[in-house]
Amino acid sequence: MTRKHGINKKLRIFGLLVLVTTLSGCMYWLRAYQVYLQMNDFDRYFNVVIADDFTLQFKDPVLYSSDFISLSKLYPSEDNAVASGRNWRYWFRKVDSNQKIIEPEVKFYADLNFNKEKRLTAWSFSPLFLQIAPPQFLEISLRSIAGASIDKDKRQLKANSELLTKITAELPKKSAVLAQLGPPLEIKDEPEQEIYIYHFLLETHRVEEGYEANALNEVKLSFDKKNHELFNMAGNFAGLKVSIDYRKFLDVAMF
Repeated sequence: MTRKHGINKKLRIFGLLVLVTTLSGCMYWLRAYQVYLQMNDFDRYFNVVIADDFTLQFKDPVLYSSDFISLSKLYPSEDNAVASGRNWRYWFRKVDSNQKIIEPEVKFYADLNFNKEKRLTAWSFSPLFLQIAPPQFLEISLRSIAGASIDKDKRQLKANSELLTKITAELPKKSAVLAQLGPPLEIKDEPEQEIYIYHFLLETHRVEEGYEANALNEVKLSFDKKNHELFNMAGNFAGLKVSIDYRKFLDVAMF
């Protein structure tokens, strides 16, 4: 990299930081943007641990617990003191069209761990969530945030998969996914795919007024009609829109 190019890059980053702060008027957006910038050097700032669940560890914590409330307007299902600080757990339960919990119960969780300074140190996803976002695809999706375009108004990130090394992994089969999630709320039949729609309601003691819709999470799973593989997961999680096309991360040799 030339010195001129390096200076220009730093000026662009500084300009974006100023723009984000000006547009939002809030420091939590600036801290969220700092995490976004850390994604450009993923292995320096993050560590991935895969066991029964999937955990993203933050080596240089930036976000505060209060930032999550400011961004999502939602409060956790559980807030527990632990030796290292605090643990927040968000429980999402499968519901019907009237937002009544379906029996037998199907649920997944996301855990947020904060240190004693109230900064985020780890973000974990439960085993059930990994049925719709397998660990290999979840990790590479996070890595693809580096260079992603930001749409602040729509609260969307459009990831850049072209810069990543492709992976060799099997896409989840519809039968395996349904065995864990059960029947969907709705099925949309299209020429080359079926879209299974599920609703999951966040268990929370408080939602800020005007943001009640953020507690309802709609998940859309797209299955290829020919091979019955899950190739796309789209959802609205706590007001944040996520869409992952798993095929973009696969080595072409897999097809």
